[in-house]
Amino acid sequence: MTGTVAPSPADGPAATVRRTTAMVVADTDSYVKWGAAVLDGLPGGWTADLVVLLSENAPSEAQLATALAGTSRAGRRVRMLRLPDLVAVVTEHTPDLVLVATRGPVARVVLHALSRLERRPVLVSGFPGISWPATRQAIDYRAQADLVLLHSHREVESFSQMAEERGVEFRAGLLTLPFLRTAASGSSEVRNEVVFAVQSIVPKALEDRRAVLDMLAEYAQRHPRHRVVLKVRAVGGERQTHDEPHPYTELLVERGESPANLVVEGGPMAEHLQRAVALVTVSSTAILEALAAGVPVHAIGDFGVTKRLINPVFEHSGLMGDRRRLLAGDFRPVDPEWARLNYLHPSEDNDWHEHLEALVEQRRREGLPLRPRAVPALGGALRLAWERQRALGRHGSTPLGIVALAVGYPLYRAAKLRQRISRRLRRERPDELAV
Repeated sequence: MTGTVAPSPADGPAATVRRTTAMVVADTDSYVKWGAAVLDGLPGGWTADLVVLLSENAPSEAQLATALAGTSRAGRRVRMLRLPDLVAVVTEHTPDLVLVATRGPVARVVLHALSRLERRPVLVSGFPGISWPATRQAIDYRAQADLVLLHSHREVESFSQMAEERGVEFRAGLLTLPFLRTAASGSSEVRNEVVFAVQSIVPKALEDRRAVLDMLAEYAQRHPRHRVVLKVRAVGGERQTHDEPHPYTELLVERGESPANLVVEGGPMAEHLQRAVALVTVSSTAILEALAAGVPVHAIGDFGVTKRLINPVFEHSGLMGDRRRLLAGDFRPVDPEWARLNYLHPSEDNDWHEHLEALVEQRRREGLPLRPRAVPALGGALRLAWERQRALGRHGSTPLGIVALAVGYPLYRAAKLRQRISRRLRRERPDELAV
């Protein structure tokens, strides 16, 4: 990865052509998928590499293949690096830009490490799906990024407002969710699948997940000409962005006899949508993939509308419905105004290229300042070692990190307990505690 390329004879002996270089660092299957798709949408003339940062949630080879399907990285080898190796590679190759496509705690560690390099790269981060409304943690984890990629007008407004309240300097770039660019490409001659997009922790409660499975089984019984596909992202102990406490595959076995047309399958979502008559889920980003591909959607609303379910964003979309609507196959179109404000805006609204090019030019001209953390690292090196150990597990282990974990974990659990007790007291005695 170099900053210049050799001149052609026509350019003359002194001519050089400046090439903008980028690196994508991902840590889980969903972030690999997102990072590779962002990479493919970089401005013309850019070159980029993609690596996976080793952590406890690193994807398997099969997950990597699925995540990279349909991108320019499909079928290509992906390097797996520990954090010190990543820092060494960035130091040696000096890319103009590094996209930190990782979960929040990992992003904080990587951004901190790369921000202290001499003549550091432009640091960019973002999210692989729906990120509305903004949260304090999401902003704090990525405070040292020069640019955060967001995917809707509502996200940009929400994050900008919260960052201002937090006193964090924040720059957002609007980017259509990259895998929506190709969602409508290709179609199968046979459309007979009702695809259920499995989510690891939505809904989380065991009884709710059993209820979802019962709904799908009843739909399969009522509509025998449809294949009802439980579309999973991990099999056989593979890790995901979020661990799945009650896998549907296990609940299906536990349930006993089920309709023959209720099946479990993996593979790229885009391929399933080519065969789909409808997509069903609670709040998965797959809803947006389906809408972009012209596939009707049913967002299950039987468990309420809460931040925990990641579904408040779908209010007023026209997509949410109850069990009766699902069983009747009553799949409705999306509200056009909701679509414009939420992820399906016109492509000319996107401004991320302009932000990237301005930041790269600033780096080349004058360098980039050290951006502060949102929350100071009280405890110094011990605190930083604790964050690294927590984020990367055994792949981030250092002697200081092991000490920090031994010392810090009991304190961390005690602080969490105090927070839970405080929240409970506020609920039980709101008048007495109000001041």
